[in-house]
Amino acid sequence: MTTLKQRVHAGERLHGALLRLPSETLLEMAAVAGLDYAVIDCEHGPADLLSLQQHLQIAAAHDLPVLVRVGEREPALVLRVLDLGAQGVIVPHVDTPEQAREVVAAAHYPPLGERGFATYSRAGRFGTNTIAEHLAAAERTTMVIPMLETPLACENTADILAVPGVDTVLVGPADLSVAMGKSGPADPAVAQRLAQVVEAAGGRPLMTIVGSTEQGAQAPPGMVLHNLTHVLMQLLRTLKP
Repeated sequence: MTTLKQRVHAGERLHGALLRLPSETLLEMAAVAGLDYAVIDCEHGPADLLSLQQHLQIAAAHDLPVLVRVGEREPALVLRVLDLGAQGVIVPHVDTPEQAREVVAAAHYPPLGERGFATYSRAGRFGTNTIAEHLAAAERTTMVIPMLETPLACENTADILAVPGVDTVLVGPADLSVAMGKSGPADPAVAQRLAQVVEAAGGRPLMTIVGSTEQGAQAPPGMVLHNLTHVLMQLLRTLKP
């Protein structure tokens, strides 16, 4: 079966949903709707590992790949979410290639990284996978996606993407706007920085967060991440005359 990682590197345009609220039903609906992947936010959302495991179990029943956004510099959480069966991590506030290498080290097994090894986790099918099988599965599936949220990070786009083990990058438009002292992603200076990232990527697929289908249609090639909280709030606002 083709993994999410393989589809990204093949250049497919993939649509996913960002879930900030713990909701197995929303995750199941995303799968039934035919989305390609989901992202569960454990940075700004709850980071309860038992709840996360339940979400991952439901996603697996629907063959929906899940990525988890962890907090800044949380290698222990990176290890745990991957052991639970997430297919990759999104890591905020990565400004330099050195920081990107730290993330890769936390997410990948040797020789590429230094992630602690165990096959008795959920990802290792509770010990039924051999060491070789588990290593091969991790290599096929594990994605590392640094978030670029400052002007320095945007300037380092090409060098961060060149780090072995980095699959793509995601610009955090809100944090970038605040870091630049601007009012929001629509500010021309912020838009210019975003265009700089696209150019520096040199055609490599990017992950782009969007709040509407119109923004999704305009996103650069790669992974389009639909912010469900934003979409739902827009819908709810239409209900009151």
